[in-house]
Amino acid sequence: MTGVRAGLCSITFRSLDVAAIIDLAVSAGLDGIEWGADLHVPAGDGRHATDVARRSADAGLSCPSYGSYVMAGRTSTAEVVEVLQTAVDLGTTSVRIWAPFGTGPDAPAAERATIADGIREAADLAAQHDLAVSLEFHPGTLTGTAASTLDLLAAVDRPNLFTYWQPDPSLGDASALEELAAVRPRLSHLHVFSWGTGFDDRRPLAAGTGIWERALGEAGGRDPWTLGGRERYAFLEYVLDDDPANLRGDAATLRTWLGVEESADA
Repeated sequence: MTGVRAGLCSITFRSLDVAAIIDLAVSAGLDGIEWGADLHVPAGDGRHATDVARRSADAGLSCPSYGSYVMAGRTSTAEVVEVLQTAVDLGTTSVRIWAPFGTGPDAPAAERATIADGIREAADLAAQHDLAVSLEFHPGTLTGTAASTLDLLAAVDRPNLFTYWQPDPSLGDASALEELAAVRPRLSHLHVFSWGTGFDDRRPLAAGTGIWERALGEAGGRDPWTLGGRERYAFLEYVLDDDPANLRGDAATLRTWLGVEESADA
């Protein structure tokens, strides 16, 4: 057992409604859902967020993360506050935010500073609600590499600030795992998928055995995230052909890697 739990990103199935996603997650034997703010749990709709939290709990699912689209340094303070209140209504412990697209690790110092200020503001506002902030670890952003992410974490320097991790498809397995090892001390959750050369080259999760068995093993254990009373999730993100029928197989693979012995009955 790794101590990491199996979950689903709701944005994997943007065409499905909340009820259908809950049903899929339950039938696949998953433990929780990272609800996306773009469609399924829009920021500012507290009544809906509370309803999604209730429906998730009734189905035996947790809401470990709110997948927001806060773009640090660009999203207004008022919008950040709205996102955080929605996260509270959803009953989550963490809000995912972004270093904006188009600002890569080679960004000028002034641009990096603006983004760091935005992240610091979000972290300080989140702390008022006992929420953690997790950075999306994503190519094409200031958190596109481990080195740049670590520089950003150090510049912001907030105890409730962490980072996600997912492999960069342009890297080999060994290099991607080195990136994970570097950010591991401030790791929150993982986004799990198996791609070939890029976003449209999606494969069954089992094709990623070479990286994911090691990554999930290394992600277990006690650290600043879990010592804060939080659970770490591996969220399935994207499936072959975007077909809901392919979720069950990927979920079974993930559960096996996590050491979950029993498969879903449904």
